[in-house]
Amino acid sequence: MEAGIVGLPNVGKSTLFNALTAAGAHAANYPFATIEPNIGVVAIPDPRLAILNDHIETQKLIPTSLKIVDIAGLVRGASTGEGLGNKFLSHVRETDAIIQLVRCFEEAPGGEEITHVDGTIDPLRDIETVEIELVLADLQTVESALDKAKRAARSREDEAILRLALLEKLHPVLAEGRPAREADIGSDPRSPGVLKGLGLITTKKQMFVMNVSDDDTQGEGAMATSVRELAEERGSQAVPVCARIEEELSELDEADRVEMLADYGMNEPALAKLARATYQLLGLQSFYTAGEKEIRAWTVARGATAPEAAGVIHTDFQRGFIRAEIYSIADMEQYKSEKAIREAGKLRIEGKDYIMQDADVCHFLFNV
Repeated sequence: MEAGIVGLPNVGKSTLFNALTAAGAHAANYPFATIEPNIGVVAIPDPRLAILNDHIETQKLIPTSLKIVDIAGLVRGASTGEGLGNKFLSHVRETDAIIQLVRCFEEAPGGEEITHVDGTIDPLRDIETVEIELVLADLQTVESALDKAKRAARSREDEAILRLALLEKLHPVLAEGRPAREADIGSDPRSPGVLKGLGLITTKKQMFVMNVSDDDTQGEGAMATSVRELAEERGSQAVPVCARIEEELSELDEADRVEMLADYGMNEPALAKLARATYQLLGLQSFYTAGEKEIRAWTVARGATAPEAAGVIHTDFQRGFIRAEIYSIADMEQYKSEKAIREAGKLRIEGKDYIMQDADVCHFLFNV
């Protein structure tokens, strides 16, 4: 699973990406500094690893991670190939969720002016620009697919008829300038699969990141507030981040990082909140394995079964799954050891139909 950072040129995408991954992606004050997508793996900050480590001695702690893609800046006309539009749209289609970065500051520290493609700073206008281009790109996709679907439906095959009906529901929604995710695709259980096969961008989950100034790290200024209100109206998330501060924090050692956070009145880097929010956006949750060699967090989709979770560790675990021994982080906090958890009758034996819960700690038994 991966999320793509999108936005207009010069809103701070590469700076944010640098901070997220400490990968040193090229950041420059001109449009299209990012031409090919930079791809990085971002560790998800997880205090539950330390909780387990308080009671289980181990050699190392391994957090789970996400793949983040920094995608070239979009401009008006991207849906028709303006700027780097074609590359942009193809890269966005490959991601599972969209992080739209919005500029919510006037100028950089020291008064340095950072150019804006529209000449003025207006985050709601910027959001609209990006979203219109994504909708137009999807509209083109649907219109192209409609012609083929009408011909295919003459065969009277169920799949072809379903595909045509779905496209005819999507087209008016997109033509009105609304995202495909707002279309009513009906109750046919095959519809989600057909919809996914279309590769539409505006069906993807989306959240906003507000790139704020040094003196508004909580995102309480007028521009950030306007974005947060929009996100609330949509039932989405909006996370304030000062990309410049976060990039600097990512380059410091632990002692200096703590001192700098205190200077800005922050308990943790904003990127920790962003990483967790992205994890949630993608519909993911963590389970854990704990032993003498390592305590490790693993990623699984919400709703996954115990064998599917076992398969994340190794395909043999899923193929030969017998059962799972499971307790929760809360159990460990209460009973202090796996032995005490077992003696208290809190160690659960779960079979193939068990639905994994967030913060499960697992021992998988398998036979291949």
